Amino acid sequence: AYAVNYGNSAIGLFTNLPEMLDKAVISRVQGRFKIDGARTENDFLDQDHLWWRKFNKTIPDFVNMDDPEGYDYLSDQGLARTLGDILKKVSEPSEKRVKQVFNTVEKLHEANDHMFYATLYKDIQDIFPFFSSRDVRNIQSAISLRLTDFDLEEEWFSNPDLYFKQDYDTKFNMLRELMKSNMKGLNFSDIRRQEVIRYLDNVATIADTDFNRKVEARVNQLNIEAEARNQISKS
Repeated sequence: AYAVNYGNSAIGLFTNLPEMLDKAVISRVQGRFKIDGARTENDFLDQDHLWWRKFNKTIPDFVNMDDPEGYDYLSDQGLARTLGDILKKVSEPSEKRVKQVFNTVEKLHEANDHMFYATLYKDIQDIFPFFSSRDVRNIQSAISLRLTDFDLEEEWFSNPDLYFKQDYDTKFNMLRELMKSNMKGLNFSDIRRQEVIRYLDNVATIADTDFNRKVEARVNQLNIEAEARNQISKS
């Protein structure tokens, strides 16, 4: 059997139940992002504003309610230029089992030692047997994306002499400096640690959620059976 190779394809998956996806599918998802809803009072204000402003646009002053004091709608929201602007900086795992493994491995190797991650991946695999080389490749891809996620300077387009008409080595060095500045003071080891933690926390969350749902379903079934026996005994 064989498959016709049409090249690589990109798809986007959005779900509130990632644990319900097939493990083989999940392992092929390279970039993973948790998209939270409103988290602050201003977030909820903005969410409401996006809804009711269309009424005011259709019928001026139709929404007869007072605006908040000291806050301009949508001022807390905005477009991010890079992934680094969106992703929260993390230094420690939030999932209990991942954190335990991290603490154990940190006693054996320094965090900036390549053996740290080799040992970490092996220990994670002992806890989550489905963790594989594909997951490691996904982590590597996430790090590479984070490092190269930057825009060219706008002035380079308005004045081609600044960049586009330069020789190869000059352009290469300019891009290299732009990449470093986009790292916002972090180094390769820092970004690698953040992306590894983010990915492994995601792995643990999916695995734990799947387990907890099965436990809840089993408990519910046992309660149903117990109540059924109780009603039968009374009849």
